[in-house]
Amino acid sequence: MDMQGYLDHLNAGRTVVGGSEEHRFMHGVSQEAIRICMEVNNRYHTPEELRGLMAELTGRPVPEGFALFPPFNSDCGKNIHLGRDVFINAGCKFQDQGGIYLGDRVLVGQNVVLATLNHGMDPAHRADLYPAPIRIGDDVWIEANATVLPGVTVGDGAVVAAGAVVTRDVPPLTVAGGVPARVIKRIEVENPKDLAATVGSGFVDIRFE
Repeated sequence: MDMQGYLDHLNAGRTVVGGSEEHRFMHGVSQEAIRICMEVNNRYHTPEELRGLMAELTGRPVPEGFALFPPFNSDCGKNIHLGRDVFINAGCKFQDQGGIYLGDRVLVGQNVVLATLNHGMDPAHRADLYPAPIRIGDDVWIEANATVLPGVTVGDGAVVAAGAVVTRDVPPLTVAGGVPARVIKRIEVENPKDLAATVGSGFVDIRFE
């Protein structure tokens, strides 16, 4: 198995069976990610050096405007996809095997966890892994200590409140908070006439609970 075959398996949402070829390959990828993150976290690096290390971790160029405050940890790295002007604050943990997609101008607060793998519920299959992507839209702010779980999409312009555990999609231009997170308010915008162009049709589907 090579890296592309491994990523194709994950991005198709296929199960990684415990002890399988894919599972063994996953462990090898994790060791490389741990090595790079140790380099990120254990001595000072300039912003330019950090961008270079993130490019090494993800295996692709880092878009303009990226900034990171260490420490940062990932156990894969190769399925992190960054937009422009992304900022990741200190203490974040990205479990990205299932795919983490950050849009433009995303702000990720301190100690945020983005987790894209589930384990099997049946103890006989507890070692099996089920990948599902996390997609974060443009201009999203994820506040400190929030956790986003596999398969969640956070719409453009939304805010995930501090300490939230997000188990399902967050509509655009809303604030979601709590455990589990729910929509608690709409976000007011300066130019309501531009709302449809900003977030598309998803806004009209907002339901408060």
